[in-house]
Amino acid sequence: MLAAALRQPGLRILTADDPEHGLSLVQEHRPQIVLTDLVMPKLDGLQVLDRALEFDPTIDVVLMTAHYSTDSAVDAIRRGACDYLAKPLQPSVVRERVGKLVAEARKRMRAGDLERELLESCQFEGIVGQSAAMAEVFARVRRIAPHFRSVLITGETGTGKDLVARAIHNLSPAAGREHVVLNCSAVVESLFESELFGHVRGAFTGATSDKMGLFEHANHGTIFLDEIGDMPLGTQAKLLRVLQNQEVQRVGSLTAKRVDVRVIAATNHDLRKAVADRQFREDLFYRLTMVEIHLPSLRERKEDLPLLARHFLDKFSQQFGKNVRALTRRAQIVLSRHEWPGNVRELENVIGHACMIASGDSIDVVDLPQYLVDAAGGQPSLVEGATPESLASHEKQLIAEALERAGGNQSEAARALRIGRDALRYKMKKHGLL
Repeated sequence: MLAAALRQPGLRILTADDPEHGLSLVQEHRPQIVLTDLVMPKLDGLQVLDRALEFDPTIDVVLMTAHYSTDSAVDAIRRGACDYLAKPLQPSVVRERVGKLVAEARKRMRAGDLERELLESCQFEGIVGQSAAMAEVFARVRRIAPHFRSVLITGETGTGKDLVARAIHNLSPAAGREHVVLNCSAVVESLFESELFGHVRGAFTGATSDKMGLFEHANHGTIFLDEIGDMPLGTQAKLLRVLQNQEVQRVGSLTAKRVDVRVIAATNHDLRKAVADRQFREDLFYRLTMVEIHLPSLRERKEDLPLLARHFLDKFSQQFGKNVRALTRRAQIVLSRHEWPGNVRELENVIGHACMIASGDSIDVVDLPQYLVDAAGGQPSLVEGATPESLASHEKQLIAEALERAGGNQSEAARALRIGRDALRYKMKKHGLL
């Protein structure tokens, strides 16, 4: 009856009259949709559900039963079923549900192709982003790169400050010259001046020969001082002189050398507070902040999350020699609910871990680091027992309430909902709230 009800051009239907045979068909043919009874001999429908998703986490499994209960429906949905039908089955209802799943599967395939095209168009000097916040960062980099002498990049750890520094260098007149990087938090305080400015033989114990400093090495190029908030105050004073005079003096030397170096500094600290606490020189701060670029956190630009995940998916699939092509809907939900305190770097590590663990061509919840799964409260389902219509209604209500609490301020409402402002405007338009 089901085979006859579902028959349509372009849709291949396989049938089995026992669960073991059905699972062998699933393993052999990897269908997009599986309909299974709940109560069966040998294996029940939940066991079929679990094993089918082991074969391929992207399969849409629909459970059918004459023994409906809310608890069993919720359990099935939480374990990964996409729908739960009560008998007696109405052919028109089954056709409608399966038709939607077929349409969604085709849409996902098209979306995957469009996502790859979008990824190519949304890369800027190796940085991925399509949000308004990142578009502003890209525009700012383009404007300042040809002219800057010093730039300060601020943002939380893992937001990509090193990539922005490299982009500024690549678009500057110094492109093709040295791009020297120093992590200020990794240098012993007593060696800072020697690292930056060099020393002459005999300048201190252990100085057995002359040494060129990083500023001389970066002459006519760029030096990137990462975590500049950790630079000692004494070294800050000497750095300020270099920025003002474009001269360096090696430790122990009586003569200064002219250098032509562009300086990019970065920090995850609040330098204004550090200035107020006398932990950072005010004159150096104002010298560096003549041009300042602030990078948003990943939670402030969550609309970039799918593109970034695709970017790292492609990167690690190639690196590990695998053909991991997508994330399941359940895995996407876990990623979307996470706050990403480690920002883009944390996402990169998560996708790298998942690509390494994944045994098939998709990343599922079980492939993600355990701390993400635990934080999500297990393996969430896309629908959590609700229909798409009820989810849309719930989303509209949440947005309307957030806007009301924010007095109509869209930026404030977006922050309350933990989504980007562009994403909020898109959802407002979708629900007729603009």
